[in-house]
Amino acid sequence: KCSRVQSGLLSVYCLCFFFSTGHIPSSLGVILRTTDKIVWANEFEPIELTCLIESISTNNPRIEWKKIKNGVPSYVYFQNKIAGDLESRAQLREPANILIFNATRSDTAEYRCEVAAIDDQRDFDEILISLAVRVKPVVPRCSVPEAVTVGTSTELRCLENEGFPAPQYRWFHNNEELPQDPKNSAKFANSSYSINPDTGGLKFRRVRKEDAGEYYCQAKNDAGHAQCPTQIMEVYDVDILGIFLKVFGAVVAFLCLAVSICHSFRRGCFHKKGHNENNYNWPAQNSSVEYGDADEVNLQSTP
Repeated sequence: KCSRVQSGLLSVYCLCFFFSTGHIPSSLGVILRTTDKIVWANEFEPIELTCLIESISTNNPRIEWKKIKNGVPSYVYFQNKIAGDLESRAQLREPANILIFNATRSDTAEYRCEVAAIDDQRDFDEILISLAVRVKPVVPRCSVPEAVTVGTSTELRCLENEGFPAPQYRWFHNNEELPQDPKNSAKFANSSYSINPDTGGLKFRRVRKEDAGEYYCQAKNDAGHAQCPTQIMEVYDVDILGIFLKVFGAVVAFLCLAVSICHSFRRGCFHKKGHNENNYNWPAQNSSVEYGDADEVNLQSTP
């Protein structure tokens, strides 16, 4: 009777401990924890996913790691050896940690550590860890117009699609970074540009002479940064006299060409009908010959 009372008190204690802490007492089963449930790593660098066994009674528990990508699980540690995507690229470290020697972008996924302890009252536990591998940006593709006119609008573009997370973009003018808001800088307070750090666009509403110079773009995330080669943008004043002279010259050239064509085909253009009449040659008439009826000719010729 006394032992039954003690057993009941132990059960009540276990229930109270579970509801108050969310854990089962260590003497009753295997319990896992991790130092980080969300892990970031740089590409081609080592990273360790921790699976710590807080309590266990079984001497040789079964340890398994699974990689879950797009909802599909696959083994990366099974039957005491590295398998799947991590084969020859990782190792298991005591007690149940997994060390990846050189993380790649394809390793971005969720990983589940599972421990089975058959001698424990609670014989199974698992923990889920999310791994994201940062990828350094590559050299972005930049587009800078070679020449623009004062007062017109234009856009400079910058694009990079390899980096993860998606990079932020910065523009540099003559080796000096352009502030996101030109109004916050006395040097660029009169500029009309705007920068979109997410898309890499640099737009000018009204180009000034001061906007001429060298430009390059930089793409940056937590893994590193890369920049495109420097390109030059020239800014020209509006040359009204030059435009007028070009237009006037084009008109004069056109008129000269038209006069030349009409002069070459002048007869065909203005005397087409008279030309046809003058070209017709009437047969010449002999004044000494008189024409009459054939009968008269025959009578006159008869002796």
